[in-house]
Amino acid sequence: MIEIPIPRFGPGRPPAGKITINKIITDYTGTLSCGGKLTPGVEDRLRKLKAIVGIHVVSSDSFGTAREQLSAIPLEPHLLATDEHDEEKRECVNAHEPKLIAAFGNGRNDALMLKAVKGAGGLAIAVDNGEGCAVEALQNALIFIVGITNALDLLLDPTRCKATLRM
Repeated sequence: MIEIPIPRFGPGRPPAGKITINKIITDYTGTLSCGGKLTPGVEDRLRKLKAIVGIHVVSSDSFGTAREQLSAIPLEPHLLATDEHDEEKRECVNAHEPKLIAAFGNGRNDALMLKAVKGAGGLAIAVDNGEGCAVEALQNALIFIVGITNALDLLLDPTRCKATLRM
């Protein structure tokens, strides 16, 4: 579990709020990867985080490389089955406890997932990892960050996240 104390964060902005994370749910294409290849530095960070929290990778896998690229960690991605990727991703976070999730995404099909996590009090992060970030993803996130390694480092060093979200 990861706890991030954030002064004046949460409903009604109490004097001391916090975000508690027990699971990461993340997109693969354009979020953990660029051009279908896992971004350098991500494997090591995901291994460290996997020892602390659960990790679920949910993706349409546009390049067809997610299984192979994640096998060394090891993580088995959940590949989306329908053309309703946004709905499937939202259902995935809602099947867990969204308040305890850190969600990462960059695409329009990540917007509902990010919105569900943000609305429940979890940590919704929009990431530009070199393939851009959809405006809908940005609008439904608490944080926008350039680079997935920077995004994962927010969880590995929660003070970074605190500095971004405090009032």
